[in-house]
Amino acid sequence: MNDWTSICPTGRLPVERGMAALLDGEQVALFRTADGLHALSNRDPFSGAMVMSRGIIGCRGRRPMVASPIYKQAFDLETGRCLDDPTVGLEVYAVRVDAGMVQVARPARALSA
Repeated sequence: MNDWTSICPTGRLPVERGMAALLDGEQVALFRTADGLHALSNRDPFSGAMVMSRGIIGCRGRRPMVASPIYKQAFDLETGRCLDDPTVGLEVYAVRVDAGMVQVARPARALSA
């Protein structure tokens, strides 16, 4: 069972853009795309900077992705896996909407190399 934390009203999360939030002292990058909500670690594994929420949203093929604003590596929004280097990835957090509030839980699945 997940322990959900309310982050913000759904309307405050911009469509096709990211937003950073704190979850138990850890930075999480939240993304609201036309297809749904996604939450990943905000730490860019290549630079170490907390910038993923400022990345560019798009698709690679049919995969929704975010490109790091620093070195431009693309990460799958659903799995967290780096599309440019499959040995690297971001933590994926469970995300949902409950009573109009975006809620996030601890990592839904740990990425394994």
